[in-house]
Amino acid sequence: MEEKENVLRIFKETKEAIAKNDFAKIKNLSNQTINTASLTHDPDNIAVAVAVYSLSKILEREDYKKLSGWNNFYKTYVSAIDKIIIALEKDNEKEVRENLKLIRKMIGSLSGKLKEYIQDVFRKASINKASKIYEHGISMEKTASLLGITMFELAGYSGQTRISDVSENKTLSVKSRIKIAMEMFG
Repeated sequence: MEEKENVLRIFKETKEAIAKNDFAKIKNLSNQTINTASLTHDPDNIAVAVAVYSLSKILEREDYKKLSGWNNFYKTYVSAIDKIIIALEKDNEKEVRENLKLIRKMIGSLSGKLKEYIQDVFRKASINKASKIYEHGISMEKTASLLGITMFELAGYSGQTRISDVSENKTLSVKSRIKIAMEMFG
């Protein structure tokens, strides 16, 4: 896991933000792992970003809290965060990964509308985080692959947000890249 101390800080601050119902803070914390994920393509950092962002989206929807299975889902999610914090403090990356997987697996144990809604939130969170990584200049194909989404989903979202219009995301022609390389090493 890259930047373990940063991930530990993010989970501790997420825990505090949960207690304060500060959903905007939780969403912001998820964005803080994207730089590392973009540079290293580290699946752990990507999983952290998606899990934390999904949590912010889930908690801000009051109607979910009225659905059957909510209390158990919430307790399991918060418990997994507690276990991740402890595992990071003990330098136990295997346990961190297991608890990140647990968060995704527990969706499968839900039923009815809550399951549908939360699956949708996680899917959209993956697409959102993919767009942030793509914004950092990683290819669309690589980004989609890292987050387990289709290039079509990423392209559709990127087109809506106009990420691909940002000049930093324009791919240089082969001729231009060769010219820059020749200037650097020539």
